[in-house]
Amino acid sequence: MENFITISSFLLFIIFVAVFTWWWVREQDISSLDGYYLAGRRLSFPFIAGSLLLTNLSTEQMVGLNGSAFIDGLSVMAWEVLAVLALVMMALYFLPRFLKSGIATVPQFLGIRFDHGTQVISNLIFLAAYVAILLPIILYTGATALVGMLDIQALTGIESYESIIWVTVWVVGIIGAGYALFGGLSSIAVSDLLNGIGLLIGGLAITYFGLQAVSGGEGVLEGWQTLNEANPERFNSIGGPDQQVPFSTLFTGVLLLNVFYWCTNQQIIQRTFGASSLEEGQKGVLLTGLLKLIGPLYLVLPGIIAFYLYADTGIEADSAYGVLVRDVLPSPMTGLFAGVMVGAILSSFNSALNASSTLFGYGFYKAVWNTEATDDQIVKSGKRFGWVVAIAAMIIAPLLIGQNSIFQYLQQMNGIYFIPILAVILVGMIGPKIPPVAAKWALVLGCLSIATGYFVPPFNGWVAQITEFHFLGAAFVVLVGLMLAIGYFKPLEEAWEQEYTKDVDMTPWKYSVHASVFLVIIVLVIYIYFADFSVLFES
Repeated sequence: MENFITISSFLLFIIFVAVFTWWWVREQDISSLDGYYLAGRRLSFPFIAGSLLLTNLSTEQMVGLNGSAFIDGLSVMAWEVLAVLALVMMALYFLPRFLKSGIATVPQFLGIRFDHGTQVISNLIFLAAYVAILLPIILYTGATALVGMLDIQALTGIESYESIIWVTVWVVGIIGAGYALFGGLSSIAVSDLLNGIGLLIGGLAITYFGLQAVSGGEGVLEGWQTLNEANPERFNSIGGPDQQVPFSTLFTGVLLLNVFYWCTNQQIIQRTFGASSLEEGQKGVLLTGLLKLIGPLYLVLPGIIAFYLYADTGIEADSAYGVLVRDVLPSPMTGLFAGVMVGAILSSFNSALNASSTLFGYGFYKAVWNTEATDDQIVKSGKRFGWVVAIAAMIIAPLLIGQNSIFQYLQQMNGIYFIPILAVILVGMIGPKIPPVAAKWALVLGCLSIATGYFVPPFNGWVAQITEFHFLGAAFVVLVGLMLAIGYFKPLEEAWEQEYTKDVDMTPWKYSVHASVFLVIIVLVIYIYFADFSVLFES
């Protein structure tokens, strides 16, 4: 009976979101480029914030980050809390410059700033990364969570864990591809808002019921006290040198990865390009920053709870979250939350697919193969390419079975392309006389050198000694220095000047600076409150 209630509530929520999304976007034009890829440039701040939040809060976050917290405790909250600083940078610096050019993709901006060759190279890098890294991880972590929450092995009778992961990956992947490729960004933004509300409520409910389980039903505060007394070292915001996020890396690779992710990652920031104005875009981005401040409550604390409950059972870190949900939530809520999790999976998967089809449509089909293509032809080519990408991701995803920490793996692999692209965009914005050749060298050498440092002996041994995140910080400095040096010896004859396309009203939100200062202060307060610096001096 409990399984019936769980599955019924799961299906009802999925159907509700699908029907409501269809009803909301049924009369919108998705045949034009702006309509399909940018939601007609009419997104207001609640939809931008909801879509940003849920695109980020997919299962690689819910499962992966809680899995990291299962291993190391509160110090992994860096990925959530430092994101707030990156979102402030996005609202005040990057977003105004992107919207001024009226772009649909980040490589399109690089094409405007540098040249067509730079745009093509960055398109290739983004697409390769989405196919080989991002999309497979989204599908794999989603399948892992659903198998744990719904006990799909018992429901289907499939005993092999590898087989059930394969089946779940393909079911979710096919549904997600259809969702994204037929509805465009409008359908993604609407469903994201609904699922985002459900994810916040469900995520906090898991923390509540988890703390109740820790206290034996004596209350949340008693559960919090019990966790602190049992494992006080797990409530330290300062990561030790042997942990996944050592404190010193907050100022190098971890910060840079956050800045790229929230300021220049096509999959994430595409919804900000659909903002109806700069004011709405800034409000949406900063609202996301405010919501990220409570992220540790449902992205880190459940992992610490799971450690307390299951540390002696031999459970794998990335499986702990799904088991916790199944064990502590009432059956109807388990089904509803599983539905929300599917929404989260679909959101990130859809967003990456939509970003991939956008990059292909604008960056290759229109720019390289058919310069006279109509809007309808570009949209159709992007949809066809999206199916190819989806199938490739569904094949790769199950091969990730056996990773020790999927979230740590994701961050390391992301560094291969995050750092070179961030360096090129930032230097392109601040250095008006940097030539296109500098951008091309930085993109190609950056990706190759970081991959070499990760995988090729003896370089990977050297990188391991200084940690991957310090290595990424050093790579960023070298790439910026390389571009500035080329710009010094071979500068552009005329400094680049950005033109305002007038696609978006560029009046900023009058409280954007005030809100940004408030968010930065809260970040500092959180870190200081939970800090125990003695861990830095332990041998």
